[in-house]
Amino acid sequence: MAQKELNPKKPKFNLVNIAGLLFIATFIGQLLGFIRTKLVNANFPTTGPQSTDAYFAAFAIPDFFFFTIAAGALGVAFMPVLSDRFYNHDKKAMWELSSSLLNFLAILMFFVAVIILLFAKPLISHIVAPGLSPEQLDVAANIMRLLALNPLLFTISGIFTSVQQTMGKFFFFAVAPLFYNMSIIASIYIFKDTVGLVGLGLGALIGAVLQLVIVMLGLRRTHFKWRPTIKWKNQDLKTVLRNLPARSLDQGVDQVESVVETHIASGLGPGNITYFTNAYILSTAPIMLIGAVISTAAFPRLNARLSQGRPDLFRSDFLKVLRIIIWISTPIVIFSYFSRGYLSRLIYTNGNQQISTIFGYLALAIFFRIIYSIISRWFYSQKDTKTPLIVSLIAISLNVFLAVTLAKPSNYGVSGLALAQSIVAATEVLILGSVMLYRDPKLFDLKFLGGVLKIFSVSGFTVVAAFIMLSLYPLNINDKGFITLGTKLSLIAFVVFMVHITLSSLFGLEEVRPVMNRGKVFFKKLVRN
Repeated sequence: MAQKELNPKKPKFNLVNIAGLLFIATFIGQLLGFIRTKLVNANFPTTGPQSTDAYFAAFAIPDFFFFTIAAGALGVAFMPVLSDRFYNHDKKAMWELSSSLLNFLAILMFFVAVIILLFAKPLISHIVAPGLSPEQLDVAANIMRLLALNPLLFTISGIFTSVQQTMGKFFFFAVAPLFYNMSIIASIYIFKDTVGLVGLGLGALIGAVLQLVIVMLGLRRTHFKWRPTIKWKNQDLKTVLRNLPARSLDQGVDQVESVVETHIASGLGPGNITYFTNAYILSTAPIMLIGAVISTAAFPRLNARLSQGRPDLFRSDFLKVLRIIIWISTPIVIFSYFSRGYLSRLIYTNGNQQISTIFGYLALAIFFRIIYSIISRWFYSQKDTKTPLIVSLIAISLNVFLAVTLAKPSNYGVSGLALAQSIVAATEVLILGSVMLYRDPKLFDLKFLGGVLKIFSVSGFTVVAAFIMLSLYPLNINDKGFITLGTKLSLIAFVVFMVHITLSSLFGLEEVRPVMNRGKVFFKKLVRN
């Protein structure tokens, strides 16, 4: 008979505090990732045996295996079931499920590591980047072999952080990934004059180990009890494994898209893998900072609403979060688009018009992928992983067709990959939104639609403000260095966001109230001092 804790301490899901913690940690992580990419660009050439093309290509397959096999279980397929056990006050069932899933995925990832070690070179030469030279291929294969264990290490970390999030503990989940980026940055300086680009693979391996160690420190307060068994008859494990294939394939579809884009870019000439990857890294920053942070913070709370049998509060919380995400993301996307030249020159020291153009085409994808991050949680909280999978399969089919068509040298070249992403991201959100409305016709009520219309009205003025600022502070050919570029970017950003916040207040948008209230408190303290 299962032993139950009669009075477990319920987690306090303060969305603002959790989102604040995750935003700060994610911002630092994205900044470190930006610095990492910038330093890789600055210390290694775009062409030749030590080309950055080889470095970026080496990560495609390890990332594919991790996201395809494990990432789907670590959050959306695992946490809702874990949440049910937690709210049923059954810690023993939580540990049994967590241990079984951990052991199963660890065995699976061990075999993945063996596959990567044995077949690194053919995986790159035939699937990821056939356009690499023999010397670049050797470098990329060696880096990939060093990354072979990373999917296993990230999987273990993911299981542990999912347990912590379900119990309302986010600190170690937030800070652990920082050590991964810091390790790679350190490896640039430690190994660039000895083993060269391959040393970055060693830095990534050490970083994954450090990330796991930090995550394990957070387990102490959960009293997690690992068991070296897999309870195949456990109904919760069966539920997770039943939901896992759909979610894993969904994640895998996104990774297939990434591999296809790298494959196409490698055939468009030297440097195009680097250019596209740099632009893509720039685009992921707002997606992670807004979409991933807020949806990650909200997901345990949405799960809790359904576990408590309160679908009314689930709907209310979801709409509130969706509106906040739309309100925050619109000025960020506008700023990103108009400042694309500055941002591309910051990440690629010598400047590259190709990166700027690609990033401009990704602007629409940024907006819809931020929206997708919370819309997908609407399905996952209800343990529905099949619908997002079906939509993703439609999306990948459309993306491959558009990527092949638009990326032809006679059309848009490598920029066509970005244009395809934007079209597909918009299509994916439109389809999922239609399914949501079909299942719950009252979901998007007049209050929600009216609020969104006001947000878009405000955004029109924000576009004008961004255009004026770019006219006053254009990007000149001699504008280089963090101070020069950073000063102009800061001025543009300040005006864009102040216009958005001020007009949001005038339009009576409820999303701006916490910002205005905190601003008033800060101003009063400033005046008193």
